[in-house]
Amino acid sequence: MRKTWIIGLVAALVVGAGITFAWIETSEKQLVVAPTVALAQEDAAEGTATVNRSITESGHAAVKQAIELVGPAVVRIDVTGTVTYTNPFLEFYNDPTFRRFFGDPFDLGPQERTTQSVGSGLVIDYDGERLVLTNAHVVVDADTIRVTDIHGTFWDAVLVGADDVLDVAVLRLVGDTSELLTAKLGDSDSVEIGDWAIAIGNPLGLSYTVTLGIISGTDRDIAKPSGIGNFNNLIQTDAAINPGNSGGPLVNAFGEVIGLNTIIARGTSRGVAIEGINFAIAINGVRDVLPQLVEFGGVSRGWLGVQHAEITDALAVEYGLEAGQAGTLIVHVFPGDPADLAGIEVGDVVLRVGEIPIGETEDLNREIGRMTAGTVVDIVVLRDGEELALTVTLGERPSEEELATYEGRAAEEGEESVGELGLTVGPITPIIARHLGLNSTDGVVIMGVAAGSRADQAGLAEGDVILEVDHQPIATVEDWNAVISTLEDAATVTLTVLRDGSLGFVTID
Repeated sequence: MRKTWIIGLVAALVVGAGITFAWIETSEKQLVVAPTVALAQEDAAEGTATVNRSITESGHAAVKQAIELVGPAVVRIDVTGTVTYTNPFLEFYNDPTFRRFFGDPFDLGPQERTTQSVGSGLVIDYDGERLVLTNAHVVVDADTIRVTDIHGTFWDAVLVGADDVLDVAVLRLVGDTSELLTAKLGDSDSVEIGDWAIAIGNPLGLSYTVTLGIISGTDRDIAKPSGIGNFNNLIQTDAAINPGNSGGPLVNAFGEVIGLNTIIARGTSRGVAIEGINFAIAINGVRDVLPQLVEFGGVSRGWLGVQHAEITDALAVEYGLEAGQAGTLIVHVFPGDPADLAGIEVGDVVLRVGEIPIGETEDLNREIGRMTAGTVVDIVVLRDGEELALTVTLGERPSEEELATYEGRAAEEGEESVGELGLTVGPITPIIARHLGLNSTDGVVIMGVAAGSRADQAGLAEGDVILEVDHQPIATVEDWNAVISTLEDAATVTLTVLRDGSLGFVTID
């Protein structure tokens, strides 16, 4: 009885501890007891390892398959060009003493030098024709272009079209291209942070190099290396990209091209080295301009002629808008441009372009940019709480160089010269305000001072900002004209002037 009780107690303790038993046969035909918890843990560990291995193998297979789908369509682009340069010792050689003793042994005129560079490209099918996509900066000013595929077969190529805004170019190969494989273009709008990214190209001339990373960011806007203009809607990746990768594809895990590699970040202005920050042009933007590049050799983009901004809480309060208002806020209208001629005003909120809703700032740029100059479109704006449809005939987008100092088609008409004072003044546009370091566009800026005039004798100069005339506020050119027109000839005038951040008074006698 005592033995039975002890056995029962032990059994109860074991069961209470959560341990069960299983029969295991040994080689000696003896029965031993083993806890199934341990067996479950071992089985779970083996199962986890199996799952992890399966996931890893699936990942490897997906990446390899993506490379197999796109890799054969990636080509190497060798470019030769000619640059003109001046001898850096020209000033030294022009010294009379040097010429007296050594004569003129050197050709001091402009010299030409042949350049060589390497980039990457992607073969696509366009209406049954095999064309090559690459970056515009790869083939700019090229004398010769040679394209080589993965098998070493090469073709001479000619430039079909290029767009420096997007930095994309299209090449046509000379000869039989029927054996060339083409790549499938994906949807860059569906790209998400964390997606796999595969870069294929010819970095540093090393043909057919593949690197792997993830999507680090989307919709990036950064300044171009030339300092003129900006890249918009770029895809950021940490997949290694180096010189020579330009124009090669950025590929997703499904073997679809989502971008063209274009730019790398290597250091800051303070000399801090940067790694793993690389950018590609979103392929949807390339697809949008491809028909124009092939048909016309360039891209004509629509131009509205406004500056606009995201509707922040602060701007919503300033312009009397509801919090969370959709659309983009017009903060400046260039004089004489399509928006100005159509009646769009500062403070309007653009809600729709045609039937396309405008949810945020970039939507307006994208929709207008997809249209060509001369397109007539209805733009719906919100003004004073009511929707208003305005018909706009789009203009031609100015070049990147022109936009750097752009003031509008009618900027010159906005300048008014007052002969008796000897001043030419103009409006303070947002661009001018930024250039002068101003926080406001109120006032007028002096565009010119006639030599020997009363204004010249008073010490006024181009770039001075006039805020008041005889203590009367001046916000616009119209205010200036209205006040100056009431002055008597040779009247003494006191101007409130802002120069280099300092406020002062200038009297014109």
